[in-house]
Amino acid sequence: MYKKALTSLTVLFFMMGFITCLNDILVPYLKQVFNLTYGQAALIQFCFFGAYGLTSIPASRIIERVGYHKGMVLGFVITALGCLMFFPAVSFHVYGLFLLALFVLASGVVLLQVAANPYVSVIGTKESASSRLTMVQAFNSFGTFLAPFFGSYFILRSLEKTTDAAAVRYPYLLIAAVLVVIAIALYRMELPPIESSEESSDGSWKKVLKDQSLILGMLGIFTYVGAEVAIGTFLVNYIIELMAMPETEAATYVAIYWGGAMVGRFLGIFTLREYAPGKVLSVHALLAIALILISVNSSGLLSVYTIILVGLCNSVMFPTIFTLGIKNLNGGEAHKGSGLLATAILGGAIVPVLTGQVLDGYGFRLAFMIPVVCYAYIAVLGLRNVAVKALATGKMH
Repeated sequence: MYKKALTSLTVLFFMMGFITCLNDILVPYLKQVFNLTYGQAALIQFCFFGAYGLTSIPASRIIERVGYHKGMVLGFVITALGCLMFFPAVSFHVYGLFLLALFVLASGVVLLQVAANPYVSVIGTKESASSRLTMVQAFNSFGTFLAPFFGSYFILRSLEKTTDAAAVRYPYLLIAAVLVVIAIALYRMELPPIESSEESSDGSWKKVLKDQSLILGMLGIFTYVGAEVAIGTFLVNYIIELMAMPETEAATYVAIYWGGAMVGRFLGIFTLREYAPGKVLSVHALLAIALILISVNSSGLLSVYTIILVGLCNSVMFPTIFTLGIKNLNGGEAHKGSGLLATAILGGAIVPVLTGQVLDGYGFRLAFMIPVVCYAYIAVLGLRNVAVKALATGKMH
């Protein structure tokens, strides 16, 4: 039954990644259609990831009432509804309606995240939690790898012929249909339950909020998602500025950026079994900093390839930070911790907007220093966990 559950969850994570990464195509597309500044275009990510800040805790309470299984089914239905809302947005040609559709769509993804992440973490042994979550996150990255090709062909290519927003209508209708099919299949599937302890079933959040690892993990998720999304959001425009190529060709490099995260996550299944998660996390964060600094201080293909390689560094960050954040929580507390960690994905709303504002005024070199600061915190978080583990065991692993 556990293998069946993990198989179904890999499909779930794939769709979450695919839908989320399409935003990186919508940013340059709607920027041109509505003649937006970088700061205005970043509102796409603000509305999408802002949903995490507003709906994660309510999503956690929904999971308390209906359970993880029904919660995931409901998440797919809400996400499909958000996709269908692109129809009126196109018909009225109003940017605000696109933002509203993205918020609804993201609210469904939030419910999926809150239900699925702790489910993956606790259905097996604690020792293999980081490795197991990294595996399903790898399929999430496979979705982010394919999405730019899909978006380039069906969405960006239309900019060569017209400047209206109609190109998004049928791609999102297709996604909505797929989501409904998955929701029906998942509803009919039997998944192993997660048992809640009586101590945590009283609805109190006090114990969870006192957990230092969780609080530090929340800031880690905030900075990681913020940095990753900020780079992905403006990557098409960054490459166009460097190489003077069309949007459809630049989108290919976005796929490679997210493809690096996919490859790194498959490799991370093994590295996280051999090395301490905190150590792996800090090394990846420091490499990301080095690559960004090289990119913004170089030109041509060197600048392009180094910024793309940051995707490889991002690979293990989310699952590692997540599992380190909830490592002290039992099954009954896990959904609360997951809700709080999902709230921290709000970083994907805040950091890209800040980056866009700096980009409008000062250019890419200074704007990309914001992700550098984010990765610096993640490096410190990883080193802290190494030190804590060393003190607890009396030796370094």
